Amino acid sequence: MPVEKTDTLVVGGGQAGVAMSEHLTRAGIPHIVLERYRIAERWRSERWDSLVANGPAWHDRFPGMTFGNIDPDGFAAKEDVADYFVAYAEKFGAPIRCGVEVTEVRRIDGRPGFSATTSEGMIEANNIVAATGPFQKPVIPNLFSVDPGIPQMHSSAYRNPEQLPEGAVLVIGAGSSGVQIAEELMRSGKKTYLSVGPHDRPPRAYRGRDFCWWLGVLGKWDMPAPQPGTEHVTIAVSGARGGHTVDFRQLGNQGMILLGRTEGYSDGLAKFAPDLVENLTNGDANYLSLLDEADAYVKRNGLDLPEEPQARRMAPDPDCVIRPIRELDLAAAGITSIIWATGFVTDYSWLKIDAFDGKGRPRHQRGVSVEPGVYFLGLPWQSRRGSSFIWGVWHDARHVADQIAIRRNYMEYHASKREFLEAQALAK
Repeated sequence: MPVEKTDTLVVGGGQAGVAMSEHLTRAGIPHIVLERYRIAERWRSERWDSLVANGPAWHDRFPGMTFGNIDPDGFAAKEDVADYFVAYAEKFGAPIRCGVEVTEVRRIDGRPGFSATTSEGMIEANNIVAATGPFQKPVIPNLFSVDPGIPQMHSSAYRNPEQLPEGAVLVIGAGSSGVQIAEELMRSGKKTYLSVGPHDRPPRAYRGRDFCWWLGVLGKWDMPAPQPGTEHVTIAVSGARGGHTVDFRQLGNQGMILLGRTEGYSDGLAKFAPDLVENLTNGDANYLSLLDEADAYVKRNGLDLPEEPQARRMAPDPDCVIRPIRELDLAAAGITSIIWATGFVTDYSWLKIDAFDGKGRPRHQRGVSVEPGVYFLGLPWQSRRGSSFIWGVWHDARHVADQIAIRRNYMEYHASKREFLEAQALAK
């Protein structure tokens, strides 16, 4: 089969791939975007039915297009988000090919460029952009050394309460996904246990402004790196049912059984760390610190935003916090399913280049790989705190496109200089 050639090959047609294509188009750089399924497929088929965006529609979007029929302060449903990216790609004619999988990319020996093996043949490109994002491979920690004989699934496989068997459920992980799924299950009538690890717990809104707005005006979205020790601290926030602040104590008072971080399983017993109170206390401190900063910002700038003293009132400790459970007999508790809301890892096994550290993480500077001609997009903290969010990836894509254009100019000089020397040689 003939080998197709392009300047830049973008692998992945989600929010990162669409953003990358827009900026490459603006720069006049020929490119192809390959997506193995549909545009923004993970929003459609790897998220639960009731999922909505965690940020309001005015914030969680690209600058060039609004959600249109959604209240700017509302939270877009997952299908609306996927449809948004399809419409955005159509808006500028993004050269996205769906249903094409990239199985391998290697550097071409002896000349510039890379060779990509795809399900529809070979493609050669001067540049490769890995725009597959941070949510590639579901993680289930190896904590249950003995199979408890209970159906288990990752949060990416969960769809709705009707999917689960009768009985109680244990949700492990209390970031945004875990707490939203656990609350949905509790509201459906299931007895729900939730294992809570270290987390940040921002207010959904405060003094009439969403927390996304507060992070913006306080400069927190632009933080260049996480604080030491907080690199893997998850955020518990929810846009469900119009958006509300996550309050673990309130959930406990409503009947949810809160547990500490899951440590393991043996002899029919699930075991939990004695850190529940500490995790809740640290989450409260994170919550209150943002309120303090917001109050100081309002005063300093003379903003007419209503005070909200009730936001500082904490719900009383439920019994599961007063007397934390360290061991749980799953059978005796009637637990018939376990959901692991334990996140994802990246998977770049298809990218056969020397651009990763010992843990398989990309070595890069703001998305520019240590391997010339390779770029990454959509990574957490790629350039700032907001990098893996919808609007953040758009700004990172602009920077990556600029770097590709700069490198392209250097390579064009190299080619033109060679042609000049060859012409001189022929003229002699």
